[in-house]
Amino acid sequence: MSNLKQSIDAAMTIDGALAAALVDFRSGMCLAQAGTAVNLDLAAAGNTQVVRAKLQTMESLGLRKGIEDILITLSDQYHLIRLVPNNAGLFLYLVLDKNKGNLALARYKLTEIERALQV
Repeated sequence: MSNLKQSIDAAMTIDGALAAALVDFRSGMCLAQAGTAVNLDLAAAGNTQVVRAKLQTMESLGLRKGIEDILITLSDQYHLIRLVPNNAGLFLYLVLDKNKGNLALARYKLTEIERALQV
């Protein structure tokens, strides 16, 4: 049974969380989302391109290990992209307030959410 809403709700309980989404990077579509810090549909499409580019680069370099996460640091926010290895083609996206959140703790909690995710 799917637990998409519960997973996104759990991501929003992370200290400093401003927005969260589960994205299918094959299509660029949000499967679940919460928060209003950014336009999550637009962010999903844009971050899909980031994930695809990184995967293609890794393949070109012959790197065989999977991506755990991708971090984009802004002046006041962290944008964290966490791939979901047991659900190929999906990633969790978290927008975190840089002043209110703890990046290490957010990564840890997002990993727990990713491991419990059922699609």
